[in-house]
Amino acid sequence: MTNVIEALEKEQMTKEITPFNPGDTVIVSVKVDTQRLQAFEGVVIAKRNRGLNSSFTVRKISHGVGVERVFMTYSPLINSVVVKRPGDVRGAKLYYLRDLSGRAARIKEKLTSRNKGAAAVAASPAVEEESND
Repeated sequence: MTNVIEALEKEQMTKEITPFNPGDTVIVSVKVDTQRLQAFEGVVIAKRNRGLNSSFTVRKISHGVGVERVFMTYSPLINSVVVKRPGDVRGAKLYYLRDLSGRAARIKEKLTSRNKGAAAVAASPAVEEESND
């Protein structure tokens, strides 16, 4: 019986989702009407990997009020998930962000080999040559 259920779940999990982790800032495009897409941008504070029942929670601050939304990973209402900024966190569940506000709620950006060069150029002080006239 369980093999039949697993086979049906695998059949329904055909959607390709871009990999993301807790702490990442993502933009989730959700279908709200038959044709309109609505973007929800925020920080992933939790992921739940349960096969077809997988979900993730995204939190953002809208007009000074914290808004959280839980998305089913394989839902047909989700059009795309785009990672805007990878986050560098150590925990899997970031529920502590609910109690923080302002600068305290910031998450460090994860520097990969792709964006380390750009960060090094931006962090280096500009050296100006003096002209001896």
